Amino acid sequence: MDILTLKIRLAVLWIFMAVAMSAWMLLALMGEGALEEVISGKVGGTPITDGLLWFFALFWLIPLIMAFLSVTLKDSTNRWANVIVGLVFAILYIIIDVVGLLLEGETGGHLLIGFSKVVAAIFVVWYAWKWP
Repeated sequence: MDILTLKIRLAVLWIFMAVAMSAWMLLALMGEGALEEVISGKVGGTPITDGLLWFFALFWLIPLIMAFLSVTLKDSTNRWANVIVGLVFAILYIIIDVVGLLLEGETGGHLLIGFSKVVAAIFVVWYAWKWP
């Protein structure tokens, strides 16, 4: 596989994660009573603060930034940035999305989206690790 193809695959995987995060949030708002909870200033029982909004914003922006960096960074830096950030996201997605949702008894769309984000993050790490 040539380097340009690899860079494009990595960028698409990062964009996939950002879009999946958007879908995950949209599904969260479709739950019974979710909109009323957000209007009252809470999400999942947690108060909506500037810190929480920053956290959510970073979960959207970091994958988009990584998509851009995947096609612009030099090869060595690109490889390690994708391995490190991909591992961090894979671990966070496993803990927050998959384990958290399973502990809550979730079996629907949230679990599917969460699992897909984990798979995408693992593919990012895999492709970066196998960088020629």
